[in-house]
Amino acid sequence: MGKIIFYEDRNFQGRSYECSSDCADLHSHFSRCNSTQVENGCWMLYERPNYQGYQYFLRRGEYPDYQRWMGFNDCVRSCRMVPQHQGSHRMRIYEQSDFGGQMMEFTDDCPSLYDRFHYNDIHSCNVMDGYWLFYEHPNYRGRQYLMRPGEHRRYSDWSGMSSRIGSIKRITFPN
Repeated sequence: MGKIIFYEDRNFQGRSYECSSDCADLHSHFSRCNSTQVENGCWMLYERPNYQGYQYFLRRGEYPDYQRWMGFNDCVRSCRMVPQHQGSHRMRIYEQSDFGGQMMEFTDDCPSLYDRFHYNDIHSCNVMDGYWLFYEHPNYRGRQYLMRPGEHRRYSDWSGMSSRIGSIKRITFPN
């Protein structure tokens, strides 16, 4: 079971709120989030309610200010625990919506989609096994998008922002 603690101020100060399950709207629990402790599990934080807006992936550890989790501001309005997955990872990405165009299958991380395949626009995706992170830039930098198992027919299903993806990483858990 996962557990995350949100603090309104930096360095784990101010009002706090403990959470151990998905929460679509955190606004009633705190007005801002400047630090976080992940005691158990992996979590995805979202800038807006209902799992919308910028996304931030956090593993077990301490984050004394929002820049430590690559946050753009102190706004966290929803969170989702990433289920633990110990098995294999498998995903197919497509250059066009509705699984059209060139397809590539992944079972491992890819630090630079462009260097490996000479394009980085992904318009649809099918996650067959495991949980993955898409990153906006190469080497696991920039905006993050959690890819859960299932069919994602267009990039707006996971981001609503852009089809441009720079790197791909599996979400793995220590044994």
